[in-house]
Order: sequence, then structure tokens, then C-alpha cells
Amino acid sequence: MDIFGNVTELFTLLGGKQLIMWIIGAVLIYLAIKKEMEPSLLLPMGFGTILVNLPNSGAIGEEGAIEVLFDMGIANELFPLILFIGIGAMIDFGPLLSNPKLMIFGAASQFGIFAAFFIATLAGFDIRDAASIAVIGAADGPTSIFVSQTLNSAYTGAIMVAAYSYMALVPVIQPPVIKLLTTKKERLIRMPYAQSSVSKKTKILFPIFVTIIAGLVAPASVALVGFLMFGNLIRECGVLDNLSNTAQNVLANLITILLGLTVANQMRADSFLKWETILVILIGLAAFVFDTAGGVLFAKFLNLFLKQKINPMVGAAGISAFPMSSRVVHKMGQQEDNQNFLLMHAVAVNVSGQVASVIAGGMILNFFA
Repeated sequence: MDIFGNVTELFTLLGGKQLIMWIIGAVLIYLAIKKEMEPSLLLPMGFGTILVNLPNSGAIGEEGAIEVLFDMGIANELFPLILFIGIGAMIDFGPLLSNPKLMIFGAASQFGIFAAFFIATLAGFDIRDAASIAVIGAADGPTSIFVSQTLNSAYTGAIMVAAYSYMALVPVIQPPVIKLLTTKKERLIRMPYAQSSVSKKTKILFPIFVTIIAGLVAPASVALVGFLMFGNLIRECGVLDNLSNTAQNVLANLITILLGLTVANQMRADSFLKWETILVILIGLAAFVFDTAGGVLFAKFLNLFLKQKINPMVGAAGISAFPMSSRVVHKMGQQEDNQNFLLMHAVAVNVSGQVASVIAGGMILNFFA
């Protein structure tokens, strides 16, 4: 039996590109299982990538299950919005409301969006594609899907792979950038934490007011911010515990599985394997680096005027990769000084980044939709 001949024949039949996509799918599955990198999303995305790249795959086409799910859940942005309800139900804004001035770091850490947009534009991407690629800098997968689909970007698959992969790689990406931009003395700064009592009324009113304010400032963000804040309202109202638990677990997990599978619809060989895809992924990495740098440098700038100094590492938690980024900052603080507890400060900044990212996504839609 001519094994080499059979392999060559198969390679010719598939045109080579499908085999490459199988490898990409296998790598995503490996990262999900072996490295535990965003397994709930990368595993279905990897398996879906293999499904849609099989010859004459019944998963795609007008009657294909993945194509139907894509049209029902992603083409109309439904899945990302429903997922935001679950994310909102998971978030405790208590640490942020106890120290609201930290909210400004959420805005500072969106610098990567503007940097990525500038780079993508210079690289020759269409203005809408550049805006979609820039949202990788929001460090928020659902926002990236929502914006790229609304703007009808041709690079949704690459954008999603970049957004979720880099979110999982936050523990690898952020520490070198933070250390490069800070001194040991700065990393040793202690920030006392005395949590003030946040009333139940405040926690209930917060998501309502944020939705109203965001809607007035950036109307296109209403769906993104509104669904996120509705999820948080379910959590904080105190009378819908069963719905809150369902949103955090059953709903979020179910939508995440469907999201991973259906995003693979955009990872077909003929549309994914382009030089532009590699460029998108590289720009996404730059966006995460600029996000981290923006938060750290803004904290250093504020320290020029503050008596009670801020540990600049906390600024890096302003990206929306919740809660990975806050854990990274806390761990780095512990490595420098095992009596330095930055977790609550970092969590406050991290949840502010979650809000800032969806508002930023809405603002981009205001400009380019």
C-alpha cells in the first residue's frame, strides 16, 4: 500500500489549506486541554474549525448546523449579547464602588484600541476592518464579536482567535511589559485597603445609572452595556438568586459552547488562510501590550501629583480580561513583597475595564457603523 501516495492524494484533494486548518484546530484543542487556556471556548472553536474544513462538510451550507447557528446567533449578534448577561451576573462591583476613583484606569487601559486602529489603518486595512481589529484591544471576546459582525468585517475569525487567545495569555503577556515600565521601588508600593460599606441600594442603582449614562454618551453601546448591566442587576437585586445562578452558570456555559462552535464558521480555509490573518493576530498582540502599558504609565503619571502613591502595576489590570489580569497583578505584588496585598485594588480596576471595554466598543460603532 502506497501510504505516501495516499497522503499526497488526500493533500491534493483538500488543496492543502484544509489540512492546515485541521492543524490549527488541533492546536486550539491542545491549548484548551493541555494548557487549560480558555478551554470552554478554545476547545469548541478548535473542534468547530475541523468540522467546517472537512470536504463537503454537512456542518456548513444552507442546511448545515453551524451555518444555521451562525445566522441565528452571531450574524445578528444575539449570542454575544446573551453572554453579557452571564458575565454581568458574575461581576461584583463592590470593590470598585468602595474606591470609585480607580474607575479611571479602565479608560486608560483602552489605549490599545486606538493604537491597534492606527496600526491597522497604516497596514492598509479597510476602515471598518481596522476598527474591528482595534477592538481586540478591548480584551473582551464578546465585544470583539459584536463589533466585528456589526461592521461586517472580513476577519471575524482571526479577530476571535486573537481576542480569546491573548486573554488566556494575559499571565504571559503582561508581566514582562509591567516589569519593563516599572522600577522595583514602584512595584513595592503598598496600597492600604479599607473596604467601605456599599449599600444594597447603591449596588442596585449602579447598573441602571451606568446604562443610562453610557446610552447618552454612546447610544450604540446601549445593547452591550445594557445586557452586561442587566446581568449585574439580576445579581444585586436580591430577589432573583435562581436567575442569577442560572445566568452565571447554565446560560453562560451554554452560550460559550455555541459561540465557540459557530465562530468556527468564519475559520474556513479559503477565507482564514491569508497573510492578513497573521497581521491581524500580530496587531492584536500589540493591542494587549499597549493596553497594559497605558494603564501602567497612567498610574505613574498620577503618582507625580499624589501623596498616597498608587502601585503602577494596578493600572495594568484595567484591561477587560477579568479576572485573569487582577490575579496577575496580585501575584506580581506578592512576588515582590509577600505582605503586599493588591488583589482588591486590582479587581476594582479590572471590573472598571470590563465596563470601559463595552463602552469603547459602542463608541467605535457610533463612529463606523
